[in-house]
Amino acid sequence: MNDLERFNPPTGQAETLEPDLRRIVANNPSPMTYRGTNTYLIGHGNLALIDPGPNDPAHMDAILSALGPDERISHIFVTHSHVDHSPLAAPLSDATGAPVLAFGDSLAGRSAVMSDLAASGLSGGGEGVDPHFAPDILLQDNETVMGESWALTALHTPGHFGNHLCFAWNDALFCGDLVMGWASSLVSPPDGDLTEFMASCTRLQAQDWRVFHSGHGEPIADPAARLDWLITHRQSREAQILMALQHGPATATALTAQIYAETPAELLPAAERNVFAHLIDLVQKSHVQASPQLSKSATFRLT
Repeated sequence: MNDLERFNPPTGQAETLEPDLRRIVANNPSPMTYRGTNTYLIGHGNLALIDPGPNDPAHMDAILSALGPDERISHIFVTHSHVDHSPLAAPLSDATGAPVLAFGDSLAGRSAVMSDLAASGLSGGGEGVDPHFAPDILLQDNETVMGESWALTALHTPGHFGNHLCFAWNDALFCGDLVMGWASSLVSPPDGDLTEFMASCTRLQAQDWRVFHSGHGEPIADPAARLDWLITHRQSREAQILMALQHGPATATALTAQIYAETPAELLPAAERNVFAHLIDLVQKSHVQASPQLSKSATFRLT
């Protein structure tokens, strides 16, 4: 049994990961969510909750059932507004009276190039966007929110999603879907932006973290090594694309078929999104040109 198979926690049950930290895994497993979305309860007494998860009444019951007689949820934090992370925020807020805190709605933090692509008709792919997400309180980068027994500092870390936040809790980081131990994060334009993804990962490298708690999967015990791997992985994918373009102009579809030759067919659409994300980044860095204009169907060539 490999490490990925060993992580198979019970869904809907609160598990203590360390003092003042519990995790409840939602029952929404999939190729994009692994075993399910991780919801975190932090502190004691008045609790912070990170990532309420999908709009599943059973998951809300599991969250509320995890509360002790002297506990209540005082704040609901959302890392980003994909449908596996944010839809339960509003019903849970109604049930508990706790405000929802996030960077902004599903368009907040989107870069100019991604806004242009969205305006031209490019729609999101992969995990699905929560179009109705509307936080009660907008968090700024580096803003700290303090509770009775906890303090969380919001770090704006776009890349996987424009409104993505990580939350620092002492020397631990709740890193949402920016960093995961079981897979490389999906970067799917126009919601995902590889240029910003690389910048966010580089930003996290500047601090000595003890552990990462991600949106899916088990705790990441060596954050520095995982960040190094993610950045190196993306750099190697970029090198593959540039090498393929040395043989002549190609579309994102053709490049995907060449680079992901051994990937199962059902995963190729996500792989093509990743290739397109790299191509956008390469255009931004003036290493590649898109004809007739930057779009998913463009032909790309080396500058």
